[in-house]
Amino acid sequence: MEIKAPRGVRDILPEESWKWAYILNVLRDTSSDFGYSEVHLPIFEHTELFARGVGDTTDIVEKEMYTFTDRGGRSITLRPEATASIVRLCIEHNLSGSGAPVKVWTAGPMFRYERPQKGRFRQFWQIDAEFLGVASPMADADIITLSIECFRRLGLRNLEVVINSVGCPACRPAYRDKLVKYFKSNVSGLCELCLSRIERNPLRLLDCKNENCSRITDNAPASTENLCGECSEHFAATIKLLQESEIVYKYDKKLVRGLDYYTKTAYEILSGELGSQNAVCGGGRYDNLSETIGGPRLHGVGFAAGIERIALVMEQQQCSFGEEPKPRVYVISHDSSDETVQKKVYNLTMKLRKNYIAAEMDLTGRSFKSQLKSAGSSGVRFACIIGPEEVRVNNVSVKDLTSGEQISVNEDNIIEYFKIFFEQKGCK
Repeated sequence: MEIKAPRGVRDILPEESWKWAYILNVLRDTSSDFGYSEVHLPIFEHTELFARGVGDTTDIVEKEMYTFTDRGGRSITLRPEATASIVRLCIEHNLSGSGAPVKVWTAGPMFRYERPQKGRFRQFWQIDAEFLGVASPMADADIITLSIECFRRLGLRNLEVVINSVGCPACRPAYRDKLVKYFKSNVSGLCELCLSRIERNPLRLLDCKNENCSRITDNAPASTENLCGECSEHFAATIKLLQESEIVYKYDKKLVRGLDYYTKTAYEILSGELGSQNAVCGGGRYDNLSETIGGPRLHGVGFAAGIERIALVMEQQQCSFGEEPKPRVYVISHDSSDETVQKKVYNLTMKLRKNYIAAEMDLTGRSFKSQLKSAGSSGVRFACIIGPEEVRVNNVSVKDLTSGEQISVNEDNIIEYFKIFFEQKGCK
C-alpha cells in the first residue's frame, strides 16, 4: 500500500518553499530592525507547561494537543504554540535577570489536532514575537506596530486591526460573573459547545462563529465597560499610541483570544481575503503567564502569525515574493562522451559555485542541443560551453542566452568575468 502524508499535514514543494523563505527573510529583517533577537525552541515540551500556561479549559489543551508518554514515563507534548515556551526559555536562562527588557522572536512548526481547512493545518508554521519585562502600554504598541510593519513590507493590503481589552485577575472575575448570568438567561439559542462553556470559560462564547450564538453575543456585556482603573488606563494609553502612530484600528468588544494567559490588550489583524477564518495575526498581553508556570512576575506582550495564511493572502493579493532562486550559469558539454570534456564541465561548475556564482550542469549524458534547451528553459542568463577545442586552449565559450552573443573567455578569467557582469552591471 502506498504511504501518504497524514491528514492535516502537507509537503512544501520547491515551487512554494522559496516563497516561504522570502516571507521568513522579510520577517527576520523586520524583527531585527525593531530590536528583536532570534531564538530557537524545542519541538516538544513537558505537557505541564501548556496545561498550566495555555489553560486546562482551552480547546488547545482539552482537544487539540499531540501528547504522548516517552520512554521515561514523562508526559510530552508537541508544541501547540510558542509563547509559553519563550517565557519558559526566558525564566530558565534568566534572560531578564539584569532587569533589561527581553525582545525575542522565533519561527517554526506548531502542532494542533483540529479540523483541517483553508489555511489551517495540524502541522503549521508560525512566526512568534515577544516583548518581556515591560508593563508600559508602549510595549503593546511596539508589538502591534511590529506585526503591521511585517505585513506592510510583505506588500499585504486591506488588512484591519481589531483590538479589545480582556481585563486582568482583579476585574475579570466580576465580568465573568456578568457573562455567566447573561448567557444563562439566553441558553435557548446557544450551540452545544457554548452551553458546555458557560461555567468553565464564558469568555470563549464571545468568539463563537455560530450564527445564533453570534446574535446573542452582540448584546453581551462588554469587557471594556467592566475594567478596573489600571486596565482602563492601560487600554486608553495603548489606543492613544496607535492613534499617534496613525495606525487604523477598530474596537471589537467580542474579540477574545483562545488562550487563558491573556490579560489587558488583545488584538488581531484580519484579512477580508480569507472568509470566516480571516485572522492572519493574533496577540496581546500576558502579565501572569510567567508566574503561572512557576517563574517570577514578568510582564509580557506578543503576537503570532501563520506562514501558511500569510502566503495565502499574498498570493490572493498578487504580492511579490521577490525573485525565485535559480542558477545564473549553465555549464554545457559539447561532447558528453568525451571524459576529458565531462571532467572539465564538472570542475568548472564546482569552481563557479565555490565563488558564489549559482551554476548547474547536466549529469545525464544528454545531447548538446538538449542541454542548451534546458539552459534556456531554466532561466539562466549564460551558458558556458565546453568542447574538445575549449579544453585544448583552456577557454570557455560563454553564450549570453538573452542577446545570443557568444564570446571566448580564458578559464583563468571566468570568475572575474561573471562577477563584473553580475555585480557591477547589476544583471540578474
